[in-house]
This record gives sequence, structure tokens and C-alpha cells, in this order.
Amino acid sequence: MIWLLLVALILGILAGTITGLTPGIHINLVAFFLLSLLALGYFSGVSPLVFVIFIVAMSIVHTFIDFIPSIFLGAPDEDSVLSVLPGHEMLIKGNGYEAVILTLYGSVMGVILTLLLTPLFIIFLPRVYDSALTIMPFILIIASFFLFYFEKKNRVWAIIIFLLAGFLGMATLNLPLKEPLLPLLTGLFGASSLITSISKKQKIVKQKIIKLRQIKIKKKSIAKSLFASIVASPLCSFLPGLGSGQAAVIGSEVTGDLGKKDFLILLGSINTIVMGLSFVTLYTIQKSRTGSAVAVARILEGISLQNLYVILGTVLISGIFAFFLTLFLAKLFSKHISRVSYNKLSLFILIFLSAVILIFSGFLGFLVFVVSTFTGLTCISVGVRRTHMMGCLLLPTILIYLL
Repeated sequence: MIWLLLVALILGILAGTITGLTPGIHINLVAFFLLSLLALGYFSGVSPLVFVIFIVAMSIVHTFIDFIPSIFLGAPDEDSVLSVLPGHEMLIKGNGYEAVILTLYGSVMGVILTLLLTPLFIIFLPRVYDSALTIMPFILIIASFFLFYFEKKNRVWAIIIFLLAGFLGMATLNLPLKEPLLPLLTGLFGASSLITSISKKQKIVKQKIIKLRQIKIKKKSIAKSLFASIVASPLCSFLPGLGSGQAAVIGSEVTGDLGKKDFLILLGSINTIVMGLSFVTLYTIQKSRTGSAVAVARILEGISLQNLYVILGTVLISGIFAFFLTLFLAKLFSKHISRVSYNKLSLFILIFLSAVILIFSGFLGFLVFVVSTFTGLTCISVGVRRTHMMGCLLLPTILIYLL
């Protein structure tokens, strides 16, 4: 039995590495493929914990590694989408490796905070859940207001971009698409950045690979990122309709306008905490807030405290493995990215993403991709912060809570 659990852990780590490095291939796809196999009677007689460990390990490792294609290739998934913004700027200056390491530090903090917040979730979540549902739309409205407040130069355009993205998000989420966020977020943040890079004929300079101890992070930055993560991540771990993108916006607005490095740490932390605490939420209030948690719920059909201990142990162990894997892969990408024609690479990734969207979301999804790409290009051309395009998720979520 123990050897099966170890095999599941190793396979989960490998699967999370593959999904993390492959734009458009999400962990939900793998998790639900596994569920389909189980429903057909495959692996009968095998303990359900084996599959739970696989899914949890895959999910946690994915949250570490998915920043690598976002930063080096400009090809994000829905959880790492905001890292394109500061990460790409650092890449152009030769600091792509440092950008990934900052998200890595955030993810490590995320694992630790997940373990620390678990007892509080178990004790307090059942008591505050209903109240949190009531106040959540107002928190999102305040976060949206501060988005505009910190855009001091082009506030009118910021509001226009927010509303354009918001209406596009509402329309997309109401279309009969299997993966609506894939074309929406890939167009707004990924394709628009890639096209901009191609038009500017950007070249990637040789990347600096520096020792970890030389990456200086101010104590104030760590404190701000920690505070933002603690405030925003738990909310988005148990409230419906909220993900790590909304959590990042809420967290950054709560602490004020974060610097690029602070924001990358925050993104790494939130990405991991939201995933980790989604399993704790499943145990505490029997609600599933991520695709991975949904898969675990279907496999176990009721999660016990003993199951939760196994899940938390898997989060810790897979997080340790993910740390060293991310270090290795970040170095590998940093060594070779400057040797490649970035224009050709960007064009290839753009074609690849288009093909992935056509396969998973169909022609209608591709139309969404085109419209969202033009919206992203508009945002870049008028010179407002691209975080305003998170209106594509914020506005629909606010309306869901209010209506």
C-alpha cells in the first residue's frame, strides 16, 4: 500500500510539472480524465487515497511551475495570468530568473501559510461562511474602486478598459463554452503581450542567473505580501466564483500599490494558498472551490480528518519537491531563452495557443480569443495598467453575488 502512495506522489509531481510547463493544458483536464477512467471501472480495488495523493501533488506542483511559461514565454494559464505583466518586464531586462524565484518564494510562503491557516479554517469557517457571502460583493467593489484610484494619469481609460473587459467576461461566461476562461484570459493577457513583443521586435538579452542569497527582498516587501495573502487568499478559497486572480487584485489593493517584486511574491503565495486551502474547505464546509477539490470530493465521497492529514502531508512534500524542480527549470530556461529568436518563439506560441483554444473551446471560443486580444491591445496602447482587465472576472463575480 505504501509503495502505491509513493508512486502516486511521484506521478502527481511529474504530471504537475508537465501541466505547469504546457500552456493550455490545465490540471482540471487531467483530474477529470482520471475521474472518467474511474467511472469506467479502471483501477478498481485501488485505495481512493492513491488518486487523491496524485491529484493534490499535481495541483500543488502546478502552482509552483506554471509561472515559468508565463514569465519566459508570455503564455499564462488562468492562475498565473497576472505574472505576465511584471514578469515580462523583468525578462526583457535580463531578470527573468529572478522573477520566477520571487514567485517561488511566494509559493513556499503559500505552503507554510496553508498549514498555519488550516486550524483557523476548521474552527472559524463554519461560523463566518454565511456572513462572508453577504459582504463579499462590497469587498470586490471596494477593490475595483482602488484599481481606478491608483491609476492617476488615465483614470477614464482605466474605467473604460475595466468595463470593456467586464462586459466581455460576462458575455463569455454565458456562452456554451467548455473552457470559457481559456480564450478570455489568454487573449487579454497572453496574446496581446505576444503581439506587442512581435511588433516591437523585442529581443531577450542574456538572463542573469544569480545565487538565491543575492536576490534581496526587503522585510517590508515580505510583510506586505504576507499580509495581502492572509487577507485575500482565504476568502477566495471558500467563496464561489473567486479565484487566485481576484485574490491578487484584492490583496494588492488592501496593502496599497505593490511594487513589481512584491506583486510577484504575492501571486506565488496566493496561487498556492488558494489551491491548498480549497482542500481544507472541502473538509470544513463540504464545498468544492477548485477543479482539483471537486475531483477529490468525487473520489472520496466525504473527506475525514485522517484524509485531511494525508492531503496536508502531500501538500508539504510536493511543495518541497516543487521548490527544487522550479529552481532547476528556471535555470534551464534562463540559459537558453536568449539563444532563441524571441519573435519566432512568440509567433510559434501564438499559433500554438490559437490551436489549443480551437481544440478545447471551438470556433466560438476562438472568436472570444480574438475579441479579448484586441481588448488587451487597446489597454496596452492607451497606457493603463493591465490589471484593470481583471474586470473580466471582477464584474461578473460582483453581479453574481448581488443578483
